[in-house]
Amino acid sequence: MSSPGLSRRLGIGDAVVIGLGAMIGAGVFAAFGPAAQAAGSGLLIGLGIAAVVAFGNATSTAQLAAVHPTSGGVYAYGRAELGPWWGFLAGWGFVIGKTASCAAMALTFAAYVAPHGWERPLAALAAVALGAVNLFGITRTAQVARILVTIVLVILALVAVAGFSAAPSAGGWSAGPLAAGPLGILQAGGILFFAFAGYARIATLGEEVRDPERTIPRAIVFAFSGALLVYALIGVVALGVLGPDALAASSAPLVDVVRAAGWDAAAPAVRIGAAAASLSALLALIAGVGRTSFAMAREGDLPRILATVDARWRVPRNAEIAVIAVVVVIVALGDVRGAIGFSSFGVLLYYLVANIAAFRQTGDARRYPRVLQIVGAAGCAALVVTLPWPAVPVGVGVLLAGVGYRMLRLRRQRA
Repeated sequence: MSSPGLSRRLGIGDAVVIGLGAMIGAGVFAAFGPAAQAAGSGLLIGLGIAAVVAFGNATSTAQLAAVHPTSGGVYAYGRAELGPWWGFLAGWGFVIGKTASCAAMALTFAAYVAPHGWERPLAALAAVALGAVNLFGITRTAQVARILVTIVLVILALVAVAGFSAAPSAGGWSAGPLAAGPLGILQAGGILFFAFAGYARIATLGEEVRDPERTIPRAIVFAFSGALLVYALIGVVALGVLGPDALAASSAPLVDVVRAAGWDAAAPAVRIGAAAASLSALLALIAGVGRTSFAMAREGDLPRILATVDARWRVPRNAEIAVIAVVVVIVALGDVRGAIGFSSFGVLLYYLVANIAAFRQTGDARRYPRVLQIVGAAGCAALVVTLPWPAVPVGVGVLLAGVGYRMLRLRRQRA
């Protein structure tokens, strides 16, 4: 008996909230410190570079989603526009990269709220709890995402008000925005790009959105624009209040912003906001990885048991459970920095395929100039140099393992 299909239950507001939840995650609370370390006061230029590259990727994804309103995101688009192997490379890159991101978000959440020594157990518990939310239907995912995003935006508004009330740092702009050189600015762009490149989560929900041809492209652009506005505002505030040196040395820059403004009582609230942001990103990530795994299993590129849809809640139950299990294992054995670097490799591959596929589209399918796809693809290639050195060889190794699995499956199928 065939498995029931997914159900179209999300409107544009739900899709935008899920996208914002994926983009305004823990990165807004933690990414500006490493970005300042790389580029000093040039981090805002890095943010601009990240925004340009991300906009190219976002518009490519939106253009493809309007023509292929199905689960799996660029995995499905790559198969349709370029061929099965291209789709597989994008899908496998997304699954391995974003599963690592799930672990990074869970560990980041635990770092803010767990007692010393309990970080890994609490991170695993958070992954299981949010995975369970997703198992009760995509509307539950959207409801919880709305609550978490609201908490995060309120806390960020508090940080912005505190920052604008503080005296500006004397050294905030003294070194000049170009002092770190092109490589430092590019590294900052890489850090900030991966902090808010979560718009693909909307595309992976293609079979659960009402009127997807119209809703998904609009939701991607709206969510991206909102996230960029938030990052620009917080970047200006953090750099202006702390200055590049103090910002680079800070492990919790937004906490330091409110303290520099004399709002010490708000510091615990900022930590709560960071924890909520981590959970918001984790919730959207689990949903996105589950849907991509489901789409790959449906085509035979992952074990077909992962293509099962729950008859009552209309979610890819087995795929979601498998994702949660793998995340728990990574949480138990891995670390945040390694997970982020590994995730970055998979994301770059994913969006590279998206830009190539969108570039190939013609006629009525085209919504945006081809130059945006060229910028997106070139940006993905350039940002490879920002990755930690172990990320690329490890990423290539896991990618080749997936390629080997697919080759063996195809060989058995032909035999």
